[in-house]
Amino acid sequence: MGNIEKRLGELGVQLPEPKAPVGSYLPFVNDDGVLYVSGQLPIAGETMSKGKLGSGLSEEEGKDAARICAINILSQVRAACAGDLQRVERVLKVTGFVNSTPDFENHPAVVNGASEFFAETFGDQGRHSRSAVGVASLPFGVPVEVEAIFKIR
Repeated sequence: MGNIEKRLGELGVQLPEPKAPVGSYLPFVNDDGVLYVSGQLPIAGETMSKGKLGSGLSEEEGKDAARICAINILSQVRAACAGDLQRVERVLKVTGFVNSTPDFENHPAVVNGASEFFAETFGDQGRHSRSAVGVASLPFGVPVEVEAIFKIR
């Protein structure tokens, strides 16, 4: 077992099977060692988080949903790397879309759920550039969707 898998175990995280796309797109694209992972939703098992920040959903609940998105991203990365997460050299960029009311302003705190997961998992190689954007709605009424770009060997 590689160091990343060991670290996930220490964090109490078991990666799920990667989710199939719900539209006409690829779950990831590897362009010469730059891995683009399509937006992932907060689905854990059979449960999908739903709600809107600023309208009944707390920042902490949104942050938890962003962490689930990051876990699902990592399951796609593992699939792209033929099961070998040691091929990940660095998390380059994370983009988080937060389903929120017009007056909600703390999108960065929500997307921290994903950013903190990558830093906990990969250490310094998990620190990345990032955007956190508020949107009027997201597919299936989820509170957050996260996409990411990785450098892999």
